[in-house]
Amino acid sequence: MTHYGQSLLGCGMIDDRHFEMEDYQGTIARWCPGCGDHSILTAMQRLLEEEQLKPENTVFVSGIGCSSRFPHYMKTYGFHGLHGRALPVATGIKLERPELHLFVAMGDGDCCSIGASHWLHATRYNMDMLAVLLDNNMYGLTKGQTSPTTPQKFPSNTQPSGTYLRALNPISATLGVTNASFVAQTAEWIPPHLFETLKVAYRHKGFSFVRILQRCPVYTASIFEEAVRDPDLIELLIHDDGVWVKDLDQIYGHTFYHDPRDLNTARALAEPSDRLRLGIFYRNEDVPVYEEIRRLPSYTADERVRTLNQELDRYAV
Repeated sequence: MTHYGQSLLGCGMIDDRHFEMEDYQGTIARWCPGCGDHSILTAMQRLLEEEQLKPENTVFVSGIGCSSRFPHYMKTYGFHGLHGRALPVATGIKLERPELHLFVAMGDGDCCSIGASHWLHATRYNMDMLAVLLDNNMYGLTKGQTSPTTPQKFPSNTQPSGTYLRALNPISATLGVTNASFVAQTAEWIPPHLFETLKVAYRHKGFSFVRILQRCPVYTASIFEEAVRDPDLIELLIHDDGVWVKDLDQIYGHTFYHDPRDLNTARALAEPSDRLRLGIFYRNEDVPVYEEIRRLPSYTADERVRTLNQELDRYAV
């Protein structure tokens, strides 16, 4: 548990609390047994422990879907919003409270369908937050409908004979947006890679977009099954400025040395291949973050009320 202690220094206080993983654990997760969301939750709690993030200065925002239960399972501040609207809420939080540690959890329908326009503009704004796409290739919470990332010809409750269209590629789509600054992909069944990817993404200053390939044991159990069983179907993108996990290459023998500052190669690597590519596709520390470009004025509570009333008075009839 947390070890509390405070030391006086002059007129101020030094906060020397130390947090353990259980200090970030909220209510018991109610995902299905075998759901990949469980390992993602553990990795996220481990990240907060490693970075020693104060719970009162940390916020998780979500929309609607299985993955959007995330704020309930974290003992931090949280906002469980509307379907597809996690990123606008997160944008407002970051503009008003830029000092907070901000995380956004979305599913493939939440992000890539109803929330697609927000996803595009959040990438363009490049605000300092970590957005994770928990991609199980299906609408799981509403019981197995086709999502934008469902593989073509894969049967679902809405398209029983198989999905009509080719799947949307979230990595390619994000890399095509102006001001993209961090784009990565990992898999929940490889915990060391998952954790290291989240850690590097969190430490990036800007909009970090991480697609996490995630198994749904009920509706899409077969989609990633071969890749889970056969390491030969995984290719790791490695670089000194990327994700490197000790001894992982002894399990996954296919590696590609990719400089994440190379956008053209990143786009080429994002195209479908015989193997799932995991790692950092693109990273650019030079893209300005929006909350620093557009600094909001600081108001007292009375000034906020007065300014709001002045704005409303403009529309009085």
